[in-house]
Amino acid sequence: MLEHAPQENLFTYLPWLFISLMLLAYLRAAIGQIHQGRQWSRWRILSFISGCLLLYVGLTPSLQPMAHHDIRLHMVQHLLIGMFAPLALVLAAPVTLAVRSLPTSTSRFIMQVMGSKPVRLISHPLSALLLNIGGMYVLYLTPLYATTLSNPYMHHLLHLHFLLAGYLFCWSIAGPDPAPHRPAMRVRLIVLFLSMATHAYLSKLMYAYEWPKNTPHPTEQIQAAAQLMYYGGDVAEILLAIAFFAAWFRFSQSQVKKHKKRWFSISKPFAYLFSKN
Repeated sequence: MLEHAPQENLFTYLPWLFISLMLLAYLRAAIGQIHQGRQWSRWRILSFISGCLLLYVGLTPSLQPMAHHDIRLHMVQHLLIGMFAPLALVLAAPVTLAVRSLPTSTSRFIMQVMGSKPVRLISHPLSALLLNIGGMYVLYLTPLYATTLSNPYMHHLLHLHFLLAGYLFCWSIAGPDPAPHRPAMRVRLIVLFLSMATHAYLSKLMYAYEWPKNTPHPTEQIQAAAQLMYYGGDVAEILLAIAFFAAWFRFSQSQVKKHKKRWFSISKPFAYLFSKN
């Protein structure tokens, strides 16, 4: 079954090349904003660098064959690529930076795409939850995981899915990038709690019933991987919850300022009467 385990070669370094290009593009755009006298948070730059570093570790070429034989290492990759790195990348607001840095016509096109019906559908928190956590159920409770062990292309597609689905979910819950039709905070909070519960439940299923089945991994490895998934997932979801409540606080503050401004604009004509009294 493991005869197609990925070996370290030039092809396995391609993910590192893409991550490096992505990091260089972000840094160039951020530095460009600063040189133009426009503010760009250094925390966001640090967050993007952190996300890329987590991806470098998760996609280390020498780690690929080892994770193929040991599901505990596979689970470490799953946590780094699919949960921790996407959150760090989302908090760096790369779409906002791209819109501010690219030519006007390109920025308008990006905003049109962001507001389009397909993007609205796929970026809804429930859709993102289905792709992210639902994808994990399909992976670990069906023969799909065993297939990735014998098909190198499926193995690489799996990592790509981890990253994209994780990014989409984090973005739909707590992303600082603009989203014209993002659901209300209460909806996002309910989906976040649902994600925590279903992720924890899946790890318990794996521990109790030794899923995924029909793999060469011994029971001890599978149960240790399930524990990694349970506790590591908790940490990642707590970080996402902190980012969500921080976003909710900023939103509430902006709403208070907006109401105050509106109140002052309405009461201004009557200020003279009050001053007479």
